[in-house]
Amino acid sequence: MQGLRFAFGPFVLDPDAGTLLRNDDPIAISHRGLKLLAALVGRTGEILAKTELMDAAWPGMAVEEGNLTVQIAQLRKLLGPSTGGGEWIATVPRIGYRFTGAVHRLSGLKRKTLPLPDKPSIAVLPFLNIGNDREQESFVDGLTEDLITDLSRMPGLFVIARNSVFAYKGKAIEVRGIADELGVRYLLEGSARRAAGRVRINAKLIDAVSGDHLWAERFDRGLDDIFAVQDEVTTRIVEALLGRLRAPPPRNRPKSLDAYDLCVRARKLMDDAPQAAEEAHLMLTRAVTLDPDYAEAYRWLAMNHWMGWVHSGGPTELDRDAAQELARKAVSIDPNDAGCRWVLAYLLAYASDFDEADAQFAKAIELDPNEADTFAALSDVTVLAGRIEEGLEHARKAFRLNPFPASWYYLALGQAQYAAGQYEAAVETLRHDETYRTSSRRFLAASLAQLGRLDEARVETKLFLVANPGFSSRHWAATEPFRDAQTLDHFMDGYRKAGLPE
Repeated sequence: MQGLRFAFGPFVLDPDAGTLLRNDDPIAISHRGLKLLAALVGRTGEILAKTELMDAAWPGMAVEEGNLTVQIAQLRKLLGPSTGGGEWIATVPRIGYRFTGAVHRLSGLKRKTLPLPDKPSIAVLPFLNIGNDREQESFVDGLTEDLITDLSRMPGLFVIARNSVFAYKGKAIEVRGIADELGVRYLLEGSARRAAGRVRINAKLIDAVSGDHLWAERFDRGLDDIFAVQDEVTTRIVEALLGRLRAPPPRNRPKSLDAYDLCVRARKLMDDAPQAAEEAHLMLTRAVTLDPDYAEAYRWLAMNHWMGWVHSGGPTELDRDAAQELARKAVSIDPNDAGCRWVLAYLLAYASDFDEADAQFAKAIELDPNEADTFAALSDVTVLAGRIEEGLEHARKAFRLNPFPASWYYLALGQAQYAAGQYEAAVETLRHDETYRTSSRRFLAASLAQLGRLDEARVETKLFLVANPGFSSRHWAATEPFRDAQTLDHFMDGYRKAGLPE
């Protein structure tokens, strides 16, 4: 199956690249879901036993059958009805599942590409953990993420965000294909090994257009020098692409590597289910205990408190106040960190402190014009202020910097599309598989209702209320950062038509 791509209906599945396209646009699909879909379409028409599918999605792992049922249900939601009106995936009682659609095997299919920006553009690919020690995986991932952050602070560069580059982790894809999909000219590849108090890093900068290696170097240092090595790698890359420039203000670095490891592991869980958020909370609380002056740990802990408030189905003022206090502490420790600034700005907006929120958002963009999360969060706040076209533009910029983003980006984009009256586009956006773990179903229900698809809207409303049983439209309206009465009325109208509780 290697090298093959599979077309069915409006979809093209590329198992090697780990991508699923609908009408040439990438759509979010979970790792397990992609493995299952690849197994099914690769043997279309055949009955695949449950054990075969579980081996495909969870190789070498003992998992309960219920996990397979959940993943199949999510795939069905993601794919929607087949071209004939039925389901793409049929259940064979007590045996397994069968893919029913007509599948065409493709080779050499040209993937959708993004245009190059008007300044040097780069993606830092996930560094390889050459020690093959799973305990060091988070450390190596953290190195990749930190290099992305360091480079993105350079205003002369265009830098792809963390989520999108990690979509390529563990996949053997030639560099030109990656560069085309992400819309960048340059790629940084590397590897790292941490052992016996030392770290060895290999890095090379590649021009994906010509295939030339512009710079390559090997670093072998004591573990205490890891952040100095990151700074050195960043400097060499910037010099290769832009020449010698004045460096941005220094970042706040952790004093404890244990705190650093905890923070890296926790931030991977931030966009996951509420249970994972609880695990992240414990990690981040421990991180700030180990290193009370670690700004990034406070930043993520602030977001963790805020997400707990959101997931609760109604505001808990204690969590909300704690989140803002933690965000202010993060900014006080490192005022030059754009991530700390946008988190504080977002929380201030939700506290209706709009003047300071706007100032903090502006400062975040000044400090780091490549921070995609800033633009996604700003889209949310701007739309609810009634500046809908501006909010849509912020969402588009967020997706350009982060073409394969976290689930909440789709929520922000779908909300903006609903506000603009682009209901069909909102339904398309909000039916991404990843959004089903978020509260985006309320916007999906409202969009369907505005299209007159009331039966579908009521189904989505029921599903939303299962996860949010205490939801009330009036309470939601009172706690969202609305600054425009007409925009608020538009959302409330959609909620009312969808049958959401008042």
